[in-house]
Amino acid sequence: MALSVYPIPHPGDLPHCDTNTAGYGRGMQSRTPVPRATGRPRSAAADTAILAATREALVELGWSKLTLGDVATRAGVAKTTLYRRWAGKNELVVDAVAELFDELELPDSGTLAADIEGVVLQFAAILARPEAKNGLMAVVAESIRDDALRERIRSAIVDRQKHLVLKGRDRAQARGELPPEASTEEAVRTADLIFDMVAGAVVHRTLVSAEPADENWVRSFTRVLVAGLAGAAASGTLPGAGPVGADRAVPRAP
Repeated sequence: MALSVYPIPHPGDLPHCDTNTAGYGRGMQSRTPVPRATGRPRSAAADTAILAATREALVELGWSKLTLGDVATRAGVAKTTLYRRWAGKNELVVDAVAELFDELELPDSGTLAADIEGVVLQFAAILARPEAKNGLMAVVAESIRDDALRERIRSAIVDRQKHLVLKGRDRAQARGELPPEASTEEAVRTADLIFDMVAGAVVHRTLVSAEPADENWVRSFTRVLVAGLAGAAASGTLPGAGPVGADRAVPRAP
């Protein structure tokens, strides 16, 4: 197996390198206690190496054979380093997959439809990667009987990517393509609805039906989505839809 090169972890995260020990040598004790910080500072380089090693192991070994020991070896860190950060394999894989979705960017293409097409194609491409497919399917299955894991998936993946919906909605409202919402609560419900429609359709298409989300499919899906949003807004059935141009205080993308 070819060796992978990862960012070098912080020295404190390597095996047998406790740099916070007050005195070295068998039986030695310091007469004057040295002040210590609460816990060792977390190393971003170690996190990067661990998450990259987890994704590599998902591709080479699959979910069932992946172990924290193997990930630690690949990342060049002590196994205890993983346990200080993650309670177990499920949580580790969620964070490794979540990092992939952080690559998503909403293009500014001039129209709501073009913006949606651009981000959906990126989303489908990520889901087509073996590490994303293997990891996401496995943790979703495990979360059926693990409420804490389901909440971690929600916070690490779902909630972290909703800013894309907020940004796209803000642009569409500024261009007059969508009406503003009547209240903050209704704005949140609308954003949730749009996110669920996009994520649900693409995940079902690629992971459940095992069909490609290619440009033709994405174009057709976007046409239906945008027409549905416009029709619902015009008929007043879109949650919180108000008259175009109304001055409302609603959540905005950061």
